[in-house]
Amino acid sequence: MGKVHEGNSDAKDKKTEFSLVQVKSTWKSKLGKINKDAVDCVSAAKIYESVTDRGTSWTVVSPITFTYKVTETYGLLDPSNDTLLLGHITDPQQLEDIKTSNKPIRRFVVIDQEVFQIYGAKLTEYLEANDVMYKILALPTTEENKSMETALKILDDVNNFALDRRTEPIIAIGGGVCLDIVGLAASLYRRRTPYIRVPTTLLSYIDASVGAKTGVNFANCKNKLGAYIPPAAAFLDLSFIQTVPRRHISNGLAEMLKMALMKHRGLFELLEEHGCMLLDTKFQVDNTLYGHSSIKAASQSTRIAITTMLEELAPNLWEDDLNRLVDFGHLISPALEMKVLPSLLHGEAVNIDMSYMVYVSHESGLLTEEEKQRIISCMVGLELPVWHEEFTMELIQKSLQDRLKHSGGLVRMPLPAGLGQADIFNNTSFDILHRAYIKWSEELSVSSDSTCDV
Repeated sequence: MGKVHEGNSDAKDKKTEFSLVQVKSTWKSKLGKINKDAVDCVSAAKIYESVTDRGTSWTVVSPITFTYKVTETYGLLDPSNDTLLLGHITDPQQLEDIKTSNKPIRRFVVIDQEVFQIYGAKLTEYLEANDVMYKILALPTTEENKSMETALKILDDVNNFALDRRTEPIIAIGGGVCLDIVGLAASLYRRRTPYIRVPTTLLSYIDASVGAKTGVNFANCKNKLGAYIPPAAAFLDLSFIQTVPRRHISNGLAEMLKMALMKHRGLFELLEEHGCMLLDTKFQVDNTLYGHSSIKAASQSTRIAITTMLEELAPNLWEDDLNRLVDFGHLISPALEMKVLPSLLHGEAVNIDMSYMVYVSHESGLLTEEEKQRIISCMVGLELPVWHEEFTMELIQKSLQDRLKHSGGLVRMPLPAGLGQADIFNNTSFDILHRAYIKWSEELSVSSDSTCDV
């Protein structure tokens, strides 16, 4: 919110603060103390009126509160589990009214087409078992078609379904791309239609599903069009992860490692010790080689990753503060990912970025040689690429210049300063960046046969 400046000191400036109260169906501005017994509602919003010789201006201060739930569950598509249909409702009376109503529940579902091939029959059975009037739209949701055209295709079908935006949230089932596109489409339909996220990849489980960002690619730039509109709810079911290819498990572990390096040494050590097991078991209960320890590690790691992510996102949902630890690994990776599309997955590009930044931290005196080697070894153990030939000094410089333009003239570079600790830096010299790049390339380019080709 901008400040009202007095401007010309010769102009007479009279400022008045008004509260807003509702009486019956009418909102009115009131001066001074409010008798709450005489009104139906007092808004948290204020109107500030400023009168000068040049005219009148009004400044509106209107607090906006978003409430959304992130809920771990199991058996989300079990017909006896009503979480998918009703779990977003927080008002007990509204929930009771829906359960006792004869009016059928209606839901519009957008699902990634590959996910639909695996779970389509189960989803259909679930909706029919609960007497839901539904439309399922299965679409290819990849970075290549993460576009306004795809969002508009969704909106055409939503409009034909005659969705009630107050009571019928759109359901998105898929990976991060699917959740991003559907979120943007929902934010556009009738200016804001509630939607529900159901992540089916590890990456979206701990990252895309828990925040407020929506978006599509535009002008060959990642997520250049988008909005900050959180879902009504995100429902997380680890059982979806069991059908995800091993490479995509590694892909998600990159974002988990990001939070570990920035905020939580314990999570780093968990990934360092149990990363291979998490890859082998795909975050599922395993009764053979690993036993009970597999689900314990899966539960601990996802819970810590989600908690640390929400700690960073919740107080800064609209990114008013541009100093964001969660941007670690995201300074150069968007340009790299788009440049080599579709050869790198999102988490793989992020990890290559993080790998380089670990060397920047070491050259800056923030990490010891031992800490640097432990981090790189952990990345390799998680089967993530740590170097790429297209990650050049030219790409680094261009990306950081672009960041200066869009980050208030500061680079705001998150860097690890120890294991599980980090800070934001604005004065990293070109000399440090270049020395780090030389050492990074010399030490890691020999292992350039990256796991992303597996």
